[in-house]
Amino acid sequence: MNIRGKKFLVVGLGKSGLSVVRWLSKHGARVTVSDIKAESDMDPRVLREIRELQVELEAGGHRRETFLAADEIILSPGVPLDMGPLTAAKERGIPVLGEMELACRLVDTPMAAVTGTNGKSTVTALVGAMLKGDGLNVFVGGNIGTPLIDYAASEEKADYAVVEVSSFQLDTMSSFHPRVAVLLNISPDHLDRYTSYDAYVRSKLSIFKNQGAGDWAVLNDDDPALAGFMPPQGVVVLRYGSGRGKNRQAFLEGKKIRACLPGEAMHGFSLEQCTLRGEYNRENLMAAVLAGLALKVTPSVIRQTLDTFRGLPHRLEFVGRIREVDFYDDSKATNVEAALRSVRSFDNPVVLIGGGRDKGGDYSPLVRAAKGRVRKAVLLGESRFLMAKAFEGAIPYSMAGDMEDAVAQAFSSAGPNDVVLLAPACSSFDMFTDYAHRGRVFKEAVERLRNG
Repeated sequence: MNIRGKKFLVVGLGKSGLSVVRWLSKHGARVTVSDIKAESDMDPRVLREIRELQVELEAGGHRRETFLAADEIILSPGVPLDMGPLTAAKERGIPVLGEMELACRLVDTPMAAVTGTNGKSTVTALVGAMLKGDGLNVFVGGNIGTPLIDYAASEEKADYAVVEVSSFQLDTMSSFHPRVAVLLNISPDHLDRYTSYDAYVRSKLSIFKNQGAGDWAVLNDDDPALAGFMPPQGVVVLRYGSGRGKNRQAFLEGKKIRACLPGEAMHGFSLEQCTLRGEYNRENLMAAVLAGLALKVTPSVIRQTLDTFRGLPHRLEFVGRIREVDFYDDSKATNVEAALRSVRSFDNPVVLIGGGRDKGGDYSPLVRAAKGRVRKAVLLGESRFLMAKAFEGAIPYSMAGDMEDAVAQAFSSAGPNDVVLLAPACSSFDMFTDYAHRGRVFKEAVERLRNG
């Protein structure tokens, strides 16, 4: 890929954007960065690196002229595709692609890709752990952790790349071709970004568009949007669901996953030692098992991985116990469906901490799931009034000014053996840099409560 001397515009200076800038600069491109943030709001270390790389920076907004002057435009995942300057560039015929699409053009490592509204980080990490447990050299990244362009820029030669892929990243893909593609579930999310739910569904299903003979598709057969979907001709489809069913290659049988590839012997994978709680995580485990089998991971290694995998931070993570009250951090529950699943994971009464930046979803399913389970909701952030309207008359609630206040209120409302659960049902960007920052602030507030 010859880029020397070409004019590239990188839109968005987040983690993946900065990685793209580094790679382009190293290979002799003329690079400009355009970011909506003012320089005063940017990380000084990032600004220093940009200057050292002699990259031109346009901060505090996007100018149409900057976009039209580029030979090619690389988007960060969070940049809206219908932005005015971007539309003008497309009309001018200027190529527009995402960081992951750029990286895919540079690597020939076979890929397993995981997407879905919820659970994709857990399954990505779990499949990566299975492959590593079988003695393979594996890159795990994408939308989780390390951008794929960093792998492309490195000297590392992995046997497989296991990547988490968001709908935003799929929207800027053209040549992305995973050998194994996993779609976990689709429920309303990012409706502040997409014109309709159907548009969001089409985005998720596009993970299969370049697959063909010899590739594998893993699909949740319990999901109404996926049960009748067929990937391109020649793709081997592996379906899973809660019970034994026609054309299902994995299902639950008591505390065991039963799974096999078409035409092969059935395997049993016990969940007795698995620490991931919640019915939805059993779905995630079935998907990971099928992906592992498709990637030829030894069944005994899959069993061992299920027994030892401890999950990821901020995903229904146990934080601690204070005077008979358990605290759980599910800050990654950034949409209604994820929060609903989180609440359903507990048999004991729950005091729910919710709220953040609204994503255009309907909170009524969460309210229905909360009835009989949630003792009280403590609401904070931009969406607190919208959520309060949904909870009104159904679940007692109160408002909090910040996370410290929310944790204190939740603890005072909890009884012995209750659960205080952070499951926001919203994005974090009103008060925090991301969901991980929100989770850390929650944990710090719990720790101060413990020591207070």
